[in-house]
Parts: sequence; structure tokens; C-alpha cells
Amino acid sequence: MKAYYIASSAYRALTARKDGPSLYDVCDPVLGGAPSGNPHLAKFYKTALGNPALRVLLRRAGLPELGDRARLARLREALVRARDDERPDWEAAGRPVADLLDTIALDHPRPPAVPFNGTAPALQQIDGAIRDCAQHLLRSYRQNGFLPTFAAFNLIGDPDMRGRELIMALTGLNSRGYKNSSLLFNLARVFIARSPARAVVNPPWTGIAEPMWEPMQIRHRSAYYDAFFIEALIGFLESGLASPSDATAARRAIADMVDFCINISREEVRSAAGERFDVITALAPAPHPRFSRFFAQIKQDLGFGIYVPDCDTTACSFSAATQAGSNDPILDQPLLDFYAGYQVREGVNEPRVTVPLNDNIDYEGGVATWIDNLAGERPYGNDLDPTLNLDILEVSFRNLARWKVLETPSRLATVHRIIGFQKRLAASGAFANPRSHIYYLPELYCAYFGRCYAAYLALPLAAQAAIDPDGAFDFIRARVLAYVQGEMLVAEMNVFDAALALIALGHLGADPKTFAPALICIVSRLGEGGRRGPFRAYEWNKMKTPTRILVGGPEVTSAFVLMGLAVARRRMGANSE
Repeated sequence: MKAYYIASSAYRALTARKDGPSLYDVCDPVLGGAPSGNPHLAKFYKTALGNPALRVLLRRAGLPELGDRARLARLREALVRARDDERPDWEAAGRPVADLLDTIALDHPRPPAVPFNGTAPALQQIDGAIRDCAQHLLRSYRQNGFLPTFAAFNLIGDPDMRGRELIMALTGLNSRGYKNSSLLFNLARVFIARSPARAVVNPPWTGIAEPMWEPMQIRHRSAYYDAFFIEALIGFLESGLASPSDATAARRAIADMVDFCINISREEVRSAAGERFDVITALAPAPHPRFSRFFAQIKQDLGFGIYVPDCDTTACSFSAATQAGSNDPILDQPLLDFYAGYQVREGVNEPRVTVPLNDNIDYEGGVATWIDNLAGERPYGNDLDPTLNLDILEVSFRNLARWKVLETPSRLATVHRIIGFQKRLAASGAFANPRSHIYYLPELYCAYFGRCYAAYLALPLAAQAAIDPDGAFDFIRARVLAYVQGEMLVAEMNVFDAALALIALGHLGADPKTFAPALICIVSRLGEGGRRGPFRAYEWNKMKTPTRILVGGPEVTSAFVLMGLAVARRRMGANSE
């Protein structure tokens, strides 16, 4: 991002004509003084929205309709009720904010079309990029003792979060702190999106995955991230490009990350039937997440005090450990028995999805995200993401024999219902709609389907027939390939988009000639990351509540580029034989 753009955008925001009360005119009388009622709302306001830098940026961002004293009074009264009531009526408290939220217009990225370039880079350039990415990961691991990932807030929020979805969040989440932050973040979104500050907070970019420009990035570690770093380093070892010393370093890092995933991040919970299961928590206890002391306190102040396990981190950790050759007894647990209790069955347990932000899709057969801990806490309510369900299928295929899936009708039925859920998603075209996804982009869904499809193809033919007697996987494959080839490859891409395209294309058996645009994108931008790595940080996954929180980092980009190039290289080699 050019300094001129930031400077000129900031100047316009700082010199704009103020037209109506600002965020601080609204909130200071209610939340700016000595805290009363529930103290977290005021604390959150002062920590996240009342900081000096944001005050300066938004001081001239006003809303003319709040010049109506009655409307301003209703908004302030809603904030008072959220602050003071022991059990607030969150729909009533959120309604004035939801009405304002419906006045903003945000769109998902729509990259312009570009001519198809079919001239792929030389194999030496591809190999060089793989080595550069691997060296970056190994160097970062050596320097930090782990591979860091970063979280960054985009205060303009997600285009799919409108007034209706805000009410869903406020009434479906369980943690009061999380409700407080969702309410205030979404109020701030209105003032940002309807003022020149919008250009500072949300500058344009190339491609789909959002670059992480925000200066305040929270470094941390999670088993979910380690699982994919493990896969990337395994891909490096399998490529045959690692020197003996790099191979030794990679194996050591893999062993350490496997231990972090399935031992340090292990947590015991109860299944729906009351049985004890060991699952993997989203954030291990301190000090393992590696937050700085400053950000550990900020996390608490923003309402993220309690983290619980989730089905995706568990699936990906088990998968990575399996791929790394671990024989830890935790892997013997048939996770499908546990997941069955979180699987939506129409008319039976539909209320399990309490935050249905993507209710444009049919949830039947899908597995929900968050796992209740032993204390019964569920701070995020629950939602259901399609990509997560691909990870459940993938780990089930890798452990098909170990878990006796084909020999156990109930486990096979759980798999069949997830496949049915995915087939309906593909048939409707909803997989390509960003609104259908809670934590991911459609482009990432395509890449993760490729991983899942590869694990499926690795099974014996008889097992494939039992798992998918109706040909759902080939049906979904055709839809995903059409999207990648007909939408992604013919538009401007950034490096992360290109890596996701290669993962999908390579695993789904596409013609290697179609790899060229993605390969060109990656090789031509090698070095864009400057001193931080070969490439910049991009959006890997996100949260839509309490606002748009991006997760990624330079190491994440290197990992996905490495995986994409390794898969493409293997496919290109197979095609030349």
C-alpha cells in the first residue's frame, strides 16, 4: 500500500465536514465516565474504540440522522440497558444499532478479468520458490521456537454482517463480553463505513484474500495453525528438494508441532452420550499461545477470556499427527462417534446452531463448530461451517481402518450425512457464495476440498464405493474445478489466491496447463514480503463477529505457497511421465 494513498485518505478523514453526532458524542455520556452496571461494556469501549488514534480518525465522522434527538436518545437508552440490566434483552438493545447497520453498503472483492497466460515458469523457478518458503519456515521456527500466526482487526467489518446478522449474534452468543464487543464494534462500523475514514481502515487490494495491513497484529500460536505448518513441511520433505540439514530441521519441527497439537493442546470433554473424549482446544493454556503480556490483557479486555475446543482444530490436529506417523493413543479415539453428537439432524437438534449467520444453506448433516468444555461453557454459542466439515471427512478417510468406519454402521452413516451436506452445497452453488462460510473464503473451501478429495482417492476402490456409492465426490469435484478455472484463474489474483488455486487444481487432477496463471502470480511476486519473508501476510481465515478479524501471517503465506507449489510440481511431474 503506497504511503501517498494512506496519507491522502487520512487527510480527507481528518478534515471532513462533520455532519451529525460522532461515535464519541453518542457513547461518551454513557460509557466514558465511571463504570456502572456490567463494567465490561465501558472497559471495552475505552480499550477498543476510545483509544486516541481512533478518536482522532473518527472525530469528524458523524451521522446526520442522529441529529434527531429522539433517535439519539433511543440509541443511548439501548446502550444503557446493555450496560445496566442484569439480563439484557439483547434483541431490543441491538435494534437501534442494527437499523443503523443496514444503512451501510459493503461488497466482497470482485477482481477484474485478465487474459489467460498459459506460459508457466521454468521448473527451476518453482523449485526455488519452494526452497525459499521452506527456508523461511525453518528460519522462523529456529528464531521463535514456534511458527507464529497473527490476528488483526478490520474495523469496517464483514459485508455479510448486516442488522439481521447482528441480532442473530447478540441473541445466539453466550458470553456477555462477546455480546458487548459485537454490539460496540458494529456501532463503530457505521461511523467508519459512512465517512472518509473508510478508505483508511479498508483500502483496496488485489485479488480475493485480504492483505493484513493493520499495524496492530496479535502474534499467537494454535494447534490449528501448527497442523497446517506440519502439512507444509511434510510437503517439503516429499518434494525431494530438502538438503540433509533442512530435512533434519523439518523433522524436528514436525515432531515438536505434533506434540503441541495432540498433547499440549489436549483437553478432555464429554460427548453427547456422556463419554469422555480427548479433543484439541483452540488456544492452549498460557503461556503456550505465546501472547505478549500486553496482548494477553487486551484479549481479556475485548471479551475473549474463555476459549473452548472446536471440531476443526481437533480434526486438523489428528490429521496432521496421522500424516506425520504418530501412534499416540489419542488417535485411536473414533472421532466420528464424538462428532455425531454435534451433527445437525433436521427436526431433532437444529437449535444446536445458535448463530446461523449462513442460514442461506441447509445445515442437515453438517457438524457444528464449537465443543462444550467440561464446565459446560459455550461462549460463542455455535455455528456451522462447510469447510470445517471437509476437514472432518479428510481425517476420517486417513483413519478409516483405525476407526473401523466401514465396519461400524453408525460411523459410516455420519460420514454419509456429511457428504450429503456437501453435495447439496455444491448442487446449489452456495459453496461459491461468501455468505455460506463462517470462517473461510470460498476459494479456501476449494483448496480444502482438494485435500479431502486426495485423501478419498488414496483409499482402496472398495472403500471409496462404500463411502460414496452415489458419486457425490466426482459431482462436487466438477463444480469446484469449474469455479477455480472459470472464476479464479481468469481474474486478478494475489499470491494467497494463487496458492489456494494450485492446491485445488493439483489435488483434483486438473490439466497442468491450467496451472500457469497461478504459478506466474507466485513466482513473479517472490520477494514482496521484504524482510519478513518471501511473501506478504494475507487472510487465511476470519471471524465475522465481533467484527472482521483476519488470521494469517508471512509464515502462513509461505506454508500455503509451499503446499500449492509442491502439489502442482508433483502433478506436473506425473503428467510428463
